Amino acid sequence: MIKKIKIVLIGVGALIVIILLIGGGFFYKFNSETKKMHPVATGKIVDNIFAVKDEFVNVYLMQDGDNYIAIDAGKDLNVVQTELKKLNINPENVKAVLLTHTDMDHVAGLPLFKNAKIYLAKAEVPMLTGEKQKIPGVSNKISRNDYTLLEDQQTFTIGNEKSFNILTEGHTSGSMCFLINDKYLFTGDILSLNNGKIGPSVKFFDMDHEMATKSISKITKLPNVEYIFTAHFGYTNNYKIAVSDWKE
Repeated sequence: MIKKIKIVLIGVGALIVIILLIGGGFFYKFNSETKKMHPVATGKIVDNIFAVKDEFVNVYLMQDGDNYIAIDAGKDLNVVQTELKKLNINPENVKAVLLTHTDMDHVAGLPLFKNAKIYLAKAEVPMLTGEKQKIPGVSNKISRNDYTLLEDQQTFTIGNEKSFNILTEGHTSGSMCFLINDKYLFTGDILSLNNGKIGPSVKFFDMDHEMATKSISKITKLPNVEYIFTAHFGYTNNYKIAVSDWKE
């Protein structure tokens, strides 16, 4: 009996060690990849567009008269709230939130935007229902279920602004880019940006890196675009140069 107990304890101990090693490896890789990211500092960027820096991710806000449109909602509600105060932006004046996708570092601040309509890609819903998951047994979650679903290649208006939606699946099933007023392209996590040139997304965080890389080609031949705003790698005001070296 004692021998059996020892065997069980050894087995449990070995399992714990394996779990700790896997978890440690995950967090080491997570930290090493996020340290490479360089979001833009909180402040006004250009025209009527503002950035909120939340550790390694940006939330963007476009001013539309007295109101604002947010692109994503950050990873820490308290940080987003603090940074909005620095910008003198009242979260109650945010009337819409466009979610590029529903990973945890893009949705945490949603409860701040009580008066906002939430928009996300129809193809992202499987990430919320658990039908599709990056990590087995872990589904994406958002604080509200009254969201409006968007289609690929759909154009719609929010206040005085026009958004053209481009489905760029791969990072998640419903990752979506938003081209606002034909000029400002918000890309979420579908690509990186370094030295003014776009590159692949971060493979470690992608659900399907090959698909994510292929999706980039959907947004490299858009007429009239001037700016690219990424979630983790800042922005550029020269779209043509940024996409010039991209190979399909």
